[in-house]
Amino acid sequence: MPTHVVEKNVADERGTLLDFLDAQRGGIRRSVLGLTDEQTDATPSASELSLRALLKHAVEGERGWVERARGLAPEDFEESMAQWQASWRPTEEETVAELLARWDAVAADTERFVLSVNLEDTFALPDAPWFPQGAVVSVRWLLLHLIEEIARHAGHADIVRESLDGKTAFELLAEQQAG
Repeated sequence: MPTHVVEKNVADERGTLLDFLDAQRGGIRRSVLGLTDEQTDATPSASELSLRALLKHAVEGERGWVERARGLAPEDFEESMAQWQASWRPTEEETVAELLARWDAVAADTERFVLSVNLEDTFALPDAPWFPQGAVVSVRWLLLHLIEEIARHAGHADIVRESLDGKTAFELLAEQQAG
């Protein structure tokens, strides 16, 4: 990504992790800069990924992981999988503007949650075949996982955007900073 996170306080691990998370969110947010909702629905590669689907998935993924850390996520595997699958399919009402506004609220909620707990506080991973049975992870793990997941999808978004109109993450960052 074309942005760099500069540590504001070397003793503030939580703040640094939140800054890294926000930087990765920016990669996805910039990928939809200047596009119509119709353009963000395009799938210009062999993948079925569109920018609006990536945006919704990132928003819902972050919300879902914070809910899990709070103990509010569904425990039923089928219900959890249905939510995950729906996160890839934006509805007509879920415009880019609405999803970006929702992400602002989710990001603020994530920050409030992270600032209200200890990084060593733990929660159980979902009962899913790809997680170790009965595994417990920390809020620190949650932040690192969100950074990892959103960064992965920001990379996907870079490829999709460049395939749409040739604009790279560097160009979009310059546009964002100029606008």
